Amino acid sequence: MLTKLICAVLALALAGPIHAAGEEASKEPAKDPAKAPERVPAKAPAKKRTAAQNAGEDLLARTVFQSLVGELALQRGDTNLGVSAWADLARRTRDPAVIARAAEVAAAAKQYELALDLARLWLQVEPASTRARQTESSLLLLANRIDDLAPQLAGLLEQDKANAPGNLMHLNRMLSRHTDKKAVQRLVDRVATPYSDLPEAHFAMGLAAANAEDLMRAQGEFKKALDQRPDWEAAELAYAQLLARASVANAIDSLNEFLARKPDAREARLTLARLLISERKYGEARAQFDRLLKDSPDNPEIIYPVAMLALQSGDAATGRAQLEKLLNSDFPDKSSVHFFLGQLDEEQKKPDLALEHFRQVTAGDQYLPARSRAAQILLQQGKVEQARAMLQAARGSSTTENTQLILAEAQLLREAGRGDESYAFLEVELAKQPDNPELLYETALAAERQDKPQILEKHLRHLLKLKPDHAHALNALGYSLAERNVRLAEAQKLLGRALALAPEDPFIMDSMGWLLYRQGKLPEALRTLEAAYAIKADPEIAAHLGEVLWTSGRKDEAMRFLNNAAKQFPDSEILASALKKLQP
Repeated sequence: MLTKLICAVLALALAGPIHAAGEEASKEPAKDPAKAPERVPAKAPAKKRTAAQNAGEDLLARTVFQSLVGELALQRGDTNLGVSAWADLARRTRDPAVIARAAEVAAAAKQYELALDLARLWLQVEPASTRARQTESSLLLLANRIDDLAPQLAGLLEQDKANAPGNLMHLNRMLSRHTDKKAVQRLVDRVATPYSDLPEAHFAMGLAAANAEDLMRAQGEFKKALDQRPDWEAAELAYAQLLARASVANAIDSLNEFLARKPDAREARLTLARLLISERKYGEARAQFDRLLKDSPDNPEIIYPVAMLALQSGDAATGRAQLEKLLNSDFPDKSSVHFFLGQLDEEQKKPDLALEHFRQVTAGDQYLPARSRAAQILLQQGKVEQARAMLQAARGSSTTENTQLILAEAQLLREAGRGDESYAFLEVELAKQPDNPELLYETALAAERQDKPQILEKHLRHLLKLKPDHAHALNALGYSLAERNVRLAEAQKLLGRALALAPEDPFIMDSMGWLLYRQGKLPEALRTLEAAYAIKADPEIAAHLGEVLWTSGRKDEAMRFLNNAAKQFPDSEILASALKKLQP
């Protein structure tokens, strides 16, 4: 492509002189054709050329040459040469097209100050150019000079008053990447205030205030927008969202008032239904579903969110009815519908129907979860190899998704009682991706289950070289040392780092409590384990807590606690083992 461009530019550059020479030749008297071969064109006397012609050709030649130098340098990765060639050319020619290209090249190279100088040169050459002004505004934003943007944005709004509402609505989107939200708020206020007779100006100022966490100001601006345009759904949704942060009840009241004015506002009614569900007002939410379905009984854009809200509220019958209706509509995402129907069937102990739905999930975010659920159903039916085949046939769209499929297959083998195969399978997959953090972690845990602590330690140390702040890896290694009652000082350091990274993680707290127990610090161990169990009632934490209670001399309390935990987790092998160990 670039070669063709170069050839075209050179052809245009050469066309001028060739054409001029042809015109000069055409003015000479006609010669006898028979004598034409005797004439040698190279020896013809040169015509005297004007200084203007020479200057023009020199400028054209230099322009062509320098533009080619700039483009070739950029193509070959010599950014500095490319940028300097174009910038020099822009200043020499003062041609708007050349300046625009030079500014673009400088911006792409993140030389924003140079790009800004070029944009200002462009405005000197073309003061009325909207494109030049837009370029300057964009560059000021990229250069993080947001306080200098106001005059440019104000000028752009002034130039295009007819489209001021739309341009005001675009302000926050344009500034969304800027991290100083307070500065953005100041800028939007300054630019939008002259247009305070427009509801869009108040919306823009409200959104900027909300992004800057100036919530009272944001509410006030959205309210002003609604006062000027009472039926504006977008403003009502923004206003209700802010109200809900402080009081869901106030947001519900506001939405009800708005819907009284504009009963066909679909998004507002859906939002109201969601808030009612969050407040467990299921009857009122159902009334909103019924109204939505009455207004749009065959609209998939209504049916789908109503189905989701129904499922969220525990109304499985309505959810199923609406999902089944979607299957017979032109709703494009049938995979999602099958996934949720599969979940319903699985919950209602209809594994064959659930399996059929999960098999029909062929794309989208639910594809891998559906394959995993289908494999679990096959496992429960004793069809382990079919379950494995299903997972092996699935293909993720990324390395992360393919890793999830590997982990799902390893879990399936483990749950089938084939832990040795699960571990061997993970080791094979890890050998293909030795730096995959998830595979390193899961293979380490599988090694521990196979009583291979040295392998666990090897994998976890490799993982911690790759990710020194991997809290779960720190925890797993620290716990392994504590469980084996070896190198407790090192375990203390590892678990201390893990807790610093995740201070309220109950499993890391459990590991620390178990380490304190190994160190003979029973009161500290007890406090730590009780705090962990209060966060997460987990059977392993319960087993540790029961043993510490027992060792602390509170044997009756320990047995009561463990027996209650065993009733809560009747399938827990670790609790059964703890009871067997401690019972006389």
